[in-house]
Amino acid sequence: MEDLLDFMQHPVPTPKSVATPKPEPEQEKEFTVSEISAEIKRFVETKFNHVRIRGEIFGGKRADSGHWYLSLKDENAVLSAVIWKGVAMHLPFKPEDGLEVIAIGKITTFAGKSSYQLVIEQMEIAGTGALLKLLEERKKKFAAEGLFDLAHKKPIPFLPKTIGVVTSASGAVIRDIIHRVRDRFPTPILLWPTPVQGEGAAEKIAAAIKGFNQFPQGNIPKPDVLIVARGGGSLEDLWPFNEECVIRAVYDSEIPIISAVGHETDTMLIDYVSDKRAPTPTGAAEFAVPVKAELQMQINTLQSRMSNGVLRYFAERNNQLEALRRGIPNLSQILSEITQRFDDRIERLQISFKNLLSNKQAMLERCALKPYYIKNIFEKNQENLKNLSLRLDSVSIDSVLRRGFAWVRNQNMQTIYTIEQAKAAESIDIKLIDGNITTYPTDGTSKSNKTKKVSSTHEKMQIDLFDM
Repeated sequence: MEDLLDFMQHPVPTPKSVATPKPEPEQEKEFTVSEISAEIKRFVETKFNHVRIRGEIFGGKRADSGHWYLSLKDENAVLSAVIWKGVAMHLPFKPEDGLEVIAIGKITTFAGKSSYQLVIEQMEIAGTGALLKLLEERKKKFAAEGLFDLAHKKPIPFLPKTIGVVTSASGAVIRDIIHRVRDRFPTPILLWPTPVQGEGAAEKIAAAIKGFNQFPQGNIPKPDVLIVARGGGSLEDLWPFNEECVIRAVYDSEIPIISAVGHETDTMLIDYVSDKRAPTPTGAAEFAVPVKAELQMQINTLQSRMSNGVLRYFAERNNQLEALRRGIPNLSQILSEITQRFDDRIERLQISFKNLLSNKQAMLERCALKPYYIKNIFEKNQENLKNLSLRLDSVSIDSVLRRGFAWVRNQNMQTIYTIEQAKAAESIDIKLIDGNITTYPTDGTSKSNKTKKVSSTHEKMQIDLFDM
């Protein structure tokens, strides 16, 4: 390295700087620019082919090719560095500005700009390995408890009346939030100043969140939404927003909370439990309030659309009424047609009535001229009635009895047709033309106590039918 520095301090003079070349016994070797660049490159890459460098990432960006270009800095110097795409894909974390790392690789030169850079082959976070492990453990713990579940997320009010902010009073964060809210939709802002890093910051942040939830106090209204914000920094600086007291205070808050901690690439545990995560404090202000001008424009557009819609509606209805009016015929024409149909109906009714009256008169005349028709019909009906009466009388019971027949019935007044039915009856009633005879059938063994009783039309005869 000393040879290189001595070589660089005593450069070889160019041909223009030599007025008259003088022959010397031992002339110094002459290099072209490419040759000296190659010599330097070979020397540097041989001397520093494997180095470990601690520094803070500064100006990191990812190219479209997938390579990362960044710088490592400390209090006194800056070192350019590059991470090729194949290495960057296997890094355990994403390079971020402000992150202190230990980079492992080799130093190489870039002849096109006479510069040197570190080609990073490995990279690890310096001093934050334990914090990252603890962060992952807490994340799993809170997730298992359900603190990150979407079901617990509260909606952010569209147009809050008051915004509460928990952040440092002296930083640029509160100024960015105030300016952004003022530009979008001027809304009252309540600041609860707290330290955002260092010892005791987490407890004060949690107390501020709980304090806002205890409003209103006096004339101070309760905020409709809270913004918990902080600028960028290292993991150690942002660690208060990973503390358990802050996470539980956010989870227990009745007021919706927007978290805006660090840069867009910084993700703290508060981002998981909050109701909305903003990439930056300015983004949190944008989430909190809409743009007043845009709202006014939307209102004007809606008013215009409503007015045009009302005018169009009445215009369409007017056109419909006009079309209906044109479709309605003239009233006098309608009445004349109806009057004509009415006169026609009256004329037809008169003709029908005259025809009916004429027919009825003809029928009356026929009845007056031929009354014997009715008499013949009456006499014929009387003759039919007489014949029917004679036929009915010839088949009546009395007519049958007068011809010498008798009507034999049992005690239930049911007709007896056979001797078996007569023997089975308890008593037998024999109806003759001039009276009834009641008898009691026996088997013929006893002939005592026989009574005979003959009656006329209203008397009865009791005899033993089978003893006679």
